[in-house]
Amino acid sequence: MGVESIGAVLSNPSTDLNRAGLQQEDFLKVLLAQLSFQDPLKPMDNQEFMAQLAQFSAIEQTRQGNQDIESMLTLQVANQAVSLLGHTVEVNAGAGTQVGEVTTVGFWQGLPVLTVHTADGSFLTDVGLSQISIVR
Repeated sequence: MGVESIGAVLSNPSTDLNRAGLQQEDFLKVLLAQLSFQDPLKPMDNQEFMAQLAQFSAIEQTRQGNQDIESMLTLQVANQAVSLLGHTVEVNAGAGTQVGEVTTVGFWQGLPVLTVHTADGSFLTDVGLSQISIVR
């Protein structure tokens, strides 16, 4: 899930990680292939095997840490959105900017969406945090 903040558009971290290199499943496939094709008369050195297991453990810990950080970012974005309730904001709408007060906060697919009541009495719905340029 992507995380957005006020005035910024961030890429999806999951997609970035997929492009970064090998995944855990890829490492397991390589390790299993190596074990199944090794010469029984010349088995893998114990130190090599332990080093590979240590790498596997480090990869798993990094993956878990990334999930924890993403969960914290999601909570921070939700907190940021809720803190905008009752504040006047400037929204970058399709034709220009509009100013109004944040009246409600909802969540759609895990991302916060705001409803903004403008001075002319209309409501802007499904406003994302990245559309907010100024908080007054």
